[in-house]
Amino acid sequence: MKILVTGARGFVGKNLIAELKNRGYTDIFEFDVDVDSEPEVIEDYTARCEFVFHLAGVNRPQNPEEFMAGNFGFTSVLLDALKKHNNKAPVLISSSIQAELDNPYGLSKKAGEDLLFAYSKETGAAVYVYRLHNIFGKWYRPNYNSAVATFCNNIANELPIQVSDPNVTMNLIYIDDLVNEFINALGGKVNLKDNYCHVEPVYTALLGDIVELIKSFKDSREDRSIADMSDLFTKKLYSTYLSYLPTDKFSYPLTMNIDNRGSFTEFIKTPDRGQVSINISKPGITKGNHWHHSKNEKFLVVCGRGIINFRRIDSDDVIEYNVSGEKLEVVDIPTGYTHNIINTGDIDMVTVMWANETFDKERPDAYYLEV
Repeated sequence: MKILVTGARGFVGKNLIAELKNRGYTDIFEFDVDVDSEPEVIEDYTARCEFVFHLAGVNRPQNPEEFMAGNFGFTSVLLDALKKHNNKAPVLISSSIQAELDNPYGLSKKAGEDLLFAYSKETGAAVYVYRLHNIFGKWYRPNYNSAVATFCNNIANELPIQVSDPNVTMNLIYIDDLVNEFINALGGKVNLKDNYCHVEPVYTALLGDIVELIKSFKDSREDRSIADMSDLFTKKLYSTYLSYLPTDKFSYPLTMNIDNRGSFTEFIKTPDRGQVSINISKPGITKGNHWHHSKNEKFLVVCGRGIINFRRIDSDDVIEYNVSGEKLEVVDIPTGYTHNIINTGDIDMVTVMWANETFDKERPDAYYLEV
């Protein structure tokens, strides 16, 4: 299928084209009004395309008059070119919920919508009009017209931010959800309500809460925490935040607790899924010799070899498990069993350790007892 994308270099356009290519679409006509100014280009594309994603538009011009020229004027040019070539390819247009409002931007978007509906009535071509909420996701230009992009960028890069009213309610859609909905429209599958197409889900949050959540992402490097990724908005916002990290700040150090036996390093802490740590044991070293009432763990040796010993605290029977980085195998550490781990190899033994709760020095739930 030959696909025309106007506004191809914009935020939505870049994400859409990337995913179209992921799904095997190769005949994509990428058009940008600011770059492809020659009329022959749009003439050629509209003569051959089989579907149109009309994403080009103006949202922050120097003069309000430019709203109508960009959002209505070019739409008219595009539709006239399609009619000239008797091309009845479906046309999808990205409008805005502000089309319901009486302001220069909203009026220009409404004018573009009306033009498209009239075009459909005249030609019989299918049209899909999406009134979009605020969009967030990777590649959005910061300090322009997206609060989420601005706060993600500035917090990640330690730049100042200004929250004029933290109680402002924001309705947001995620770029991947939008792109998926757009690509569904290629097959005529749209979420249609009252003649307008919609993208779901829509996330509603207070601006102040969004800012605090983004700040917590930055702080998580220090406290080794992970936000609640079961909440889809948090999960998608965190992905967005990471896309704004400066390129020299992708990595961050951890605190290694080092002694003559090796080291122990906390990696990740979560409020509901416990803690992951990295344990390094020198050859011949034994670690552990303790048991837990309620805390339980999983050990995974990823380098070296060793033995994990268990003994139920009311028994003399010792249970032995051989472990090795050459055969990845998870060993559960049940409650009520004193246990240790011994490096029996010639190199450092590296063990990934998961505990079902984060360490609490006031209630460590670890009691010394030799196996």
